[in-house]
Amino acid sequence: MRKGILEFCILSIIDKQEAYTSDILEALKKANLLVVEGTLYPLLSRLKNNGILTYRWEESSSGPPRKYFALTGEGKRLLAQLKEEWNAIRDSIQLVIDN
Repeated sequence: MRKGILEFCILSIIDKQEAYTSDILEALKKANLLVVEGTLYPLLSRLKNNGILTYRWEESSSGPPRKYFALTGEGKRLLAQLKEEWNAIRDSIQLVIDN
């Protein structure tokens, strides 16, 4: 379940704008979701290999070039599906809590 939630969070971050790995880690950290690079890199690679993400290289003035990730059309469709599933789960849990 956590893997699916982490994927959902990462796709949501990248959906807002192209993101560099450290941008993704920082956004997760701000949400109190502590994820290490060793977890993030394989997940990003898998999503890229599955056609969910694409990336572009950008030169950096403070070090090596940076890889910026963006959602593909398939990635946007997957994110929409994950949002629907999340809302259904959230609503079901809320019903349990309220009753």
